[in-house]
Amino acid sequence: MHGESERHAGREVDCKPKARRGGFFCRRMISGIIAIRLKPIPCRLFMPESSTAPLPLANRWRRFSSMMYEGVLLFAVVYLASYLFDTLTQSRSGMTLRAARQFIVFLAIGVYFVVSWRYSGQTLPMKTWNLRLVDKDGQVPRPGRLALRYLLLWPVPLAAALLVKGLSLATGLGALDLLIILAPFSVFLWTWFDRDRLFLHDRLLGTRLVVVPSRRKTTDKP
Repeated sequence: MHGESERHAGREVDCKPKARRGGFFCRRMISGIIAIRLKPIPCRLFMPESSTAPLPLANRWRRFSSMMYEGVLLFAVVYLASYLFDTLTQSRSGMTLRAARQFIVFLAIGVYFVVSWRYSGQTLPMKTWNLRLVDKDGQVPRPGRLALRYLLLWPVPLAAALLVKGLSLATGLGALDLLIILAPFSVFLWTWFDRDRLFLHDRLLGTRLVVVPSRRKTTDKP
């Protein structure tokens, strides 16, 4: 009996350290899990893309380059709109229903710009040149203002095109008609008189084109 009690006592003595060791490891595991869950996430994951500092305004060269690239994409937009119009109306000539065709193309270009601007403030060429359309508060303008901006894009280039046509008729030199390809860039004339070098339509609407940091530079920051 005495031997059995010693064996039982020995067992009880041996179990206590194991229980202590098991409890120790459990506490370490729980504290490790809590530490992982409470580990702070780096602040840069929550940082907005735009910093608190105002973004610089786009210079003329950057806007000009974006417009040149934009012309290439607009060729595809015009072609697709004209193709759909010819398919639906069974037109076999570009002079057939000319006014309706021009109106459809005008709408197609407007939809392209307004949707692109509203989605991110950028078209594809604007993304390439790190440009973004914003209002005075640095936000993407509302759809109504974007549609109005598209409409106000046209008066100055159309006036320049009419001036070229008038010079061609007045002088009798048909070669002057080739200057009409420069009409879209007439919007830059106002930038030499504006204190911020803005386009006239941007000055009237309170919008502007700013330069945003490239995504590659933003992601490379530590």
